[in-house]
Amino acid sequence: MRIIPFLLIPILGLITLKGNAQAYSLEPEKNTGPYTTGYKKAIGVKMYPSAISYKSFMTGSKAIEVLGYFTLDGFRTTVMIEKYSPFANTNNLSWYIGYGGHIGVWSEEWKKNNPTHDAGIALGVDGILGLDYKIKNAPLNLSLDWQPSFNFVGSSYFESGWAGLGIRYTFK
Repeated sequence: MRIIPFLLIPILGLITLKGNAQAYSLEPEKNTGPYTTGYKKAIGVKMYPSAISYKSFMTGSKAIEVLGYFTLDGFRTTVMIEKYSPFANTNNLSWYIGYGGHIGVWSEEWKKNNPTHDAGIALGVDGILGLDYKIKNAPLNLSLDWQPSFNFVGSSYFESGWAGLGIRYTFK
């Protein structure tokens, strides 16, 4: 029963963000960031660690990204809010910064292989800093980022970050 409040935190955050989202303008000159490069949503993979990635832009410069990491011993879900800005006056390259949170569940088997960490639930905060590139005339997006995190529940420790290469299929 103690897990239910921890699951409600990300859900309430998503509802709040959706309520605060601004409408996307159909006039390109009013938009900055990836909307001007021709995609609004993307799904794919992010490597190190391996994750399924889904990104959706709420405005021309603000996106929400959901990551799902799955292993034989458990899973971790991360939800991030990311702010995008054009990089060096290019249309297809943006840099982004963001924040979010994660929840993870691991088994006792994982603890045997990682004795300094507790098995069970991990709950914490994440940051992200990266580059996002939309391949021109192709429905593909590439990203390279750094994602440090800190656990408050479970094993309380700072992770200096995962470096991730993302490859996603984009939708308009």
